[in-house]
Amino acid sequence: MADMKKDEIAEDQELMGEDEGLEAEILADEIEVLRAERDDMRDRFMRALADAENIRKRGERDRREAEQYGGSKLARDLLPVYDNLKRALEAAGEEQRAAAKALIEGIELTMRELISVMGKHGLEPIVPEIGEAFDPQLHQAMFEAALPDTKSGDIIQVMTEGFMLHDRLLRPAQVGVSSTPRS
Repeated sequence: MADMKKDEIAEDQELMGEDEGLEAEILADEIEVLRAERDDMRDRFMRALADAENIRKRGERDRREAEQYGGSKLARDLLPVYDNLKRALEAAGEEQRAAAKALIEGIELTMRELISVMGKHGLEPIVPEIGEAFDPQLHQAMFEAALPDTKSGDIIQVMTEGFMLHDRLLRPAQVGVSSTPRS
């Protein structure tokens, strides 16, 4: 009987040893699963963090662009007013200037104020000079003509000034360009 008890105890110890081994194996598997979940969650967290940072940067860039270029439609609509005031001043001869001195001064003051306001909001004129080289980034060729004593691509006439809004072209300057002179 004592031998039987020893055998049972030995069997129980053997089963307990197997149970502990099995338990350790299950714990190791659970630890691996938890590590994999942790790594997956860390990866997802880092991606979400990077996405949030990208969204913040994009929002900041969009806000700056809206601030700088949001008024481009209004600015574009004001350009004909500038053109008309300029034409009115250019059309006034000496007789008209003498006869309507106050009116001409009023137009000049309005023109200066308009230029000042446009400059304050980043709207700068592009004023090409005759003889300057044609730049397709800033100028729009309205016609091409062969003109003696000019090089091909030189500006020979300026119809309207162009305008930049900060670093963007709002309207190209409209110019006439020289073609290769014919012999």
